[in-house]
Amino acid sequence: MLSARSLFQEILDDDRTFRLFCSVAASGEAQGGWENGRIAALVPESMRDLAPKIARHGADEDKHGRIFNALLRKRGLTPVPVPADTDYTMLLERRGIGLAHSKLRRDEPLTERDIVVYLSHSRITEQRAADQMVMLVRYFGDHPEVGKAIKMISNDEENHLAYCHEELLRLARAGHGRLIQRVLRQCVQVEIRVYRQVSLAVMSRMGRLLGWSTPKATVLVLGINALYAYERLIGWRRMVNLTMPERRDALGGPAAPAPAS
Repeated sequence: MLSARSLFQEILDDDRTFRLFCSVAASGEAQGGWENGRIAALVPESMRDLAPKIARHGADEDKHGRIFNALLRKRGLTPVPVPADTDYTMLLERRGIGLAHSKLRRDEPLTERDIVVYLSHSRITEQRAADQMVMLVRYFGDHPEVGKAIKMISNDEENHLAYCHEELLRLARAGHGRLIQRVLRQCVQVEIRVYRQVSLAVMSRMGRLLGWSTPKATVLVLGINALYAYERLIGWRRMVNLTMPERRDALGGPAAPAPAS
């Protein structure tokens, strides 16, 4: 029977697909770590209280990148170059989601608007990451090879999402509410298109490596397109909602260390 569990089991069991999966994940996390590190360094004086939390966010993502690379090393594998059509973070940046790397490379302070935009974009992308990790923990939280790692990453992603909710609500009360809602609505429409594009590209590559039959590949494409249609019609609303999280001050302390390999 075709299911998310069986698909991910196939990917985990084959060194070639496991290598691609971990390489894509590690690359995205490393890029997120760099971006958050630069944003933390360039926060305007009026928002310096956010800098430690942004830095913690970046440290967590750097840690996740190291975890995925450690999983590769445990199998005696090395990372592979990330195909351009599977690079979620770069594809988002090219469509205006996230602060431009050209801006982050300059040693010029960001504006308050930049920080509001960064947090709004993060609220969308962290929702996607948190949802994906919840699914992986449900199916593979007890897996002897990856279970411990994905549980830690999932917990971190929940913290990141809680931080975005809490800080955006605080900024909305401070007068940025209209900007936040406008950016969230613009971002989510771009994100769900990019997520569909990347999902199709990743599944196509996985299918070629694993020799999936045409009917199986067709069913997966239909499933990805069905999710896209749902998110375009209804699902996007959940991704722009802001609610006070149960986890308060989720990034208020130091990053937890990576699990021992």
